[in-house]
Amino acid sequence: MSRIHVAFWNLQNLFDTTSSELAADLEFTPKQGWTPEVLERKLDQLSTVINLMHGGHGPDLLGICEVENAAVAQRLIDRLARRDLKLAHIESPDIRGIDTSLIYSDSLFELAGDPVAHMVHLRYPTRDIFEVPLRVRETGAELHVLTNHWPSRMRGQYESEPYRISVAEHCGRLVDQAVKLTRTEFLALPNRAASLKQLNDRWNRNILVMGDFNDEPFNRSVLDNLLATRDRAHVEVEIKPARGRKLPDARDYLDQWAYVLNCMWPLLGRENTGSFHFSSAVNPKMVLDQFCVSRGLLTGTSGLHADLASVRIFTPDVMTTRGGNPRAFDRETKAGTSDHFPIEMELETV
Repeated sequence: MSRIHVAFWNLQNLFDTTSSELAADLEFTPKQGWTPEVLERKLDQLSTVINLMHGGHGPDLLGICEVENAAVAQRLIDRLARRDLKLAHIESPDIRGIDTSLIYSDSLFELAGDPVAHMVHLRYPTRDIFEVPLRVRETGAELHVLTNHWPSRMRGQYESEPYRISVAEHCGRLVDQAVKLTRTEFLALPNRAASLKQLNDRWNRNILVMGDFNDEPFNRSVLDNLLATRDRAHVEVEIKPARGRKLPDARDYLDQWAYVLNCMWPLLGRENTGSFHFSSAVNPKMVLDQFCVSRGLLTGTSGLHADLASVRIFTPDVMTTRGGNPRAFDRETKAGTSDHFPIEMELETV
C-alpha cells in the first residue's frame, strides 16, 4: 500500500510582471511596485512552504489557484525540491487573468486523458473548473481531479452568493456526468448482471473535488448545489436493481443524486482553526479551502482510498502571524506568502 500526498493552495495573486490586455492586470506591473525582484521573493517564499508540506516530503498532487499563466507556475515548480513534478494548465478567459492549475508527480501519475478547463459564463466568464484525469502508474487506478476557485465575496456574502451557486451547480454536474451514464446510455443497456456491474463501476469512480470555494462547508452552494455532504450514508449509496430486474428502474437511476463527502467538517468549530482569516471578531477564521471525495475514494472500491484522518490545514511558522493567521504577501516589505493556508490530505492505494 502506497500513500499519495495531496494538497491545495490559493497562492494569492501569482502574477508575472508583464501587463496583459486585461485592464485588471495593471496592478501587477513594475510601475505599481510588482517588480521582478518582488516576484522572485514571492516565488521563493511560496516554494519554501510547498517544500515543507507533508513533513518535508512535499505534495505528489497540488492544486493551485490565483495563477496568471503557465509560465509563472512553471517558475514556481522550478524552485521546488522535487524534480518529478509536472504542470497541467490551460489559459482561461477569466476577467482578472487568473487560473486554476494542477501540479502532479510524473513518477506516480500519468495523464489518463486531456485536461479540460470548464468555463462558467455569468455576466463574464469566471475562473475555470479545471478537470485533470490521472492514472496511478503503479496500479492503474484512475483519479479525476476537479480544481476550483469560486467567485469571491468582495461584493458581500449574500450579494455574491448566486455566482458561487452557479459555479457549484456546474461542478456538481461534472461529478454527476463522471459517475453516471446518460439517459440514452442507460436505456441501451441489456437487462443483465454485467450491466449492473457496469453501472456500479461508473458510480465508484474516484473523483477528488478541491479548491477555494469562498463559502464554508455549511453554506448553501456547497451543501445544496455541489451536494458536498457530511453524511457518509448519502455518499455510500449503491446502485441496486429493481425488484424482478437486473437493473434499476430508469427514473430511479437518472434521479439518483451523486453526493460527495466534504472532508473538512471535522475541522469546523475548532478554536482558531481555518484556512482564511476574515478581519472580523465575529468570524475570525473560515474554512474556505476544501477537499471533497466521491464514493469510490470514500470506500476504496476503485483502487484508491481517502484517509480522512489525514485531512488538515497546514500552518507552518514561516507563513503564520503572531495571531495565528496566514501572512499575506506584501509587495512593499516582501514579507509573507499568501492570505490562505494550504490544506493537506493523503490517499492510499488499495
